Amino acid sequence: MAEAVTNEGIVAKVKAFLATIPYNKITLRDLLNYPKTPVNNFIALLTVLFLAFFVIGVGNYLIHGHEAYGVTREHPWGLLIAVYIFFVVSSTGLCIVGSLGDVFGFKDYEVISKRAIFGSIVTILSGFAVIAFEIGHPIRMMIWNVLTPGLRSAIWWMGTLYGLYLTFMIIEFVFLLKHDMRRAKIFGLIGLLVGLAAHSNLGGVFGFLNTRLISQGVFYPTYFILTAFITGIYLAFIMMGFRYRLKFPDNIRKMLVGLAKIQGLLLAILMFFETWKMMTAIYGGVPGRSDVAEHILTTWPFWAEVLLGMLIPFLIILKSKGQNVTGMFWGSLIGMVGIFFMRYDLVHDTQLKPLQMMKVREYQLPPEWVHYAPSATEIMISLGGLGLCILLYYIGTKLFNLDADTEH
Repeated sequence: MAEAVTNEGIVAKVKAFLATIPYNKITLRDLLNYPKTPVNNFIALLTVLFLAFFVIGVGNYLIHGHEAYGVTREHPWGLLIAVYIFFVVSSTGLCIVGSLGDVFGFKDYEVISKRAIFGSIVTILSGFAVIAFEIGHPIRMMIWNVLTPGLRSAIWWMGTLYGLYLTFMIIEFVFLLKHDMRRAKIFGLIGLLVGLAAHSNLGGVFGFLNTRLISQGVFYPTYFILTAFITGIYLAFIMMGFRYRLKFPDNIRKMLVGLAKIQGLLLAILMFFETWKMMTAIYGGVPGRSDVAEHILTTWPFWAEVLLGMLIPFLIILKSKGQNVTGMFWGSLIGMVGIFFMRYDLVHDTQLKPLQMMKVREYQLPPEWVHYAPSATEIMISLGGLGLCILLYYIGTKLFNLDADTEH
C-alpha cells in the first residue's frame, strides 16, 4: 500500500513538473501559417517531397531488406552510415555551440543556447531515424543492448552514450525553457561531456579498424570533435540567418562575428590536420595506406570536401576578418554541403582497399578498388532524414520560444 502511494506521488510530481514546461498551443493551421515567400514555399515543398521519399524508401526496405541497398560484402557500410554520422556530428556541434552560453557562461552566446540545444535534439533524432533502417532490428538491438552489454565493443559504447546524451539534452532543454539556469548548466555540462565521449568514441569505431590502415589510429577520435564544432557553427549561422532573414540585430551580429572568428581558427587547424594526415599516410609507401591516400587525392568528392567544407568558408572569414556575417550564412550553406562529402568520404574511403588473402597470384587476380554507388532506396531514406530534421525543427520554432528574449 505504501509503495503504491509512493509511486502515485512520484507520478503526480512528474505530471506537475511537465505541466510547468512553457510551450505554445498550436494547430495544423498554425503550422501552415508561415510567410509565403518563394524561399519558404520552396523549402516547404522540398520538405514534403523528402518526407514522401522517406516513406517510399522505408517501404521498399521493409519489402526487400538490405537487398534494396547498394552495399555489398566488400563494402558493407553505405550511404546511411554516412548520413547517420552527418546528423550526429551536427548534433554534437550544436551542443558545443549551445554550451558556450548556458554552461560556460559566455554572455554573448546565451542568445543561441535554446535554439542550438533544440537543434542538437532534432539532428540526433533524425540520425537515429536513418540508422534504424540500417541496423536491421532496432527494437531487438535496444533490448539486447541492455541485457547483454558489449563492454569491449566501441559500437556498443557509441549507442549507449548517444542514448544518454539525448536524455541529458532533453532535460537541459526543458530547464532552459523554464529559465532554471542552474539546473540547465548542470545537465548541460553532463550532456556535453557524455556527448563528447560518444562522439570521440564514434571516431574510435574507425580508429580501431586495424585492417583498414587508412583509418586505423588516433586521428579520428580527435578529428570528430574538431569537425563537430565546425559543423555546429555552420548550423548556427544557418539557423540564425533564417530566423532573422539576414537582418541581424546588434547582439546577434556580435555573437555571429565571435563564432566566425572561432570558425576561422578551427578551419585552419582542420586544414593543417588534413594536410599532415595525407602526408604521413603517403610517406613510406605502406600498402593499404599510401596507395589508398594517393587514390583519394584523385577523386572529386575529396576535393569537394576540401573546397566546399573548408577553403571557401575560410576565405570568406579571412577576407572580412569575420565581420561579414551575411557572407558567412551563404558560406555555411556551402560548408554543410562540404561536410556531407566529408562524412561520405570518411565511410567510403575507409573501404576502398579490398581485404584479401596473402597469396594474391595463386588464389585470385590482383584486386581493383572497391566500387560503391548508393541505391535509390538509400538516397530516399537519407533525404527523408533531412526532411524529418527540417520538419521537427520547424515544429519546434512554433511550439517553443527558442529566442533568448521574451518575444517570439
